[in-house]
Amino acid sequence: MLDFLDGMEPLQKGFWYIALITSLIFLVQTILTFIGSDSSDSVNADFDGNLDHADAPFQLFSFRNLVNFLLGFGWTGVAFFHTITNKTLLVTLAFAVGVAFIFIFFLLIVQIMKLTEDNTFNIQNLAGKSGEVYLTIPAGMSGKGKVLISVNGSNHELQAMTRSEIPLLSSRSVKVVEISEGILIVAPV
Repeated sequence: MLDFLDGMEPLQKGFWYIALITSLIFLVQTILTFIGSDSSDSVNADFDGNLDHADAPFQLFSFRNLVNFLLGFGWTGVAFFHTITNKTLLVTLAFAVGVAFIFIFFLLIVQIMKLTEDNTFNIQNLAGKSGEVYLTIPAGMSGKGKVLISVNGSNHELQAMTRSEIPLLSSRSVKVVEISEGILIVAPV
């Protein structure tokens, strides 16, 4: 089955074995991830190599990272074996690419974790936030106006009232001091 490895140098054979075995393991991990086995209680592909950060989304010493490292290491060695004649340089390059694979995997995990953030707008979280008057707010809680407040990168136009003795004109900076029945109570800044 692996007859093509006959006659190769030991280092080249080592790169091929590492590349083929880790590719097979990576394929199995990928299939298990896509069918959902990775998140169930019965199958766990990572051992706990966490360094005092139990809530960290990324564990440096895990089986998955070992596979990622060996995948980059093995295939780099296979690809550049005949191109780079200095074997020390080749092993160093293969090691660097293996580390780069772990770093790329880390960046992917960070981006995926951002998808789990809850950016749902909740008016109760606006207390203490600053905004700008959009439509004039009458003085002394006698009527409603509107303010623009930026939350998580999006602007919200919300009804507002003020306890101020003077009306708050358009473009005036205000701060939310209270929220009452879905209406912001603001004060001039």
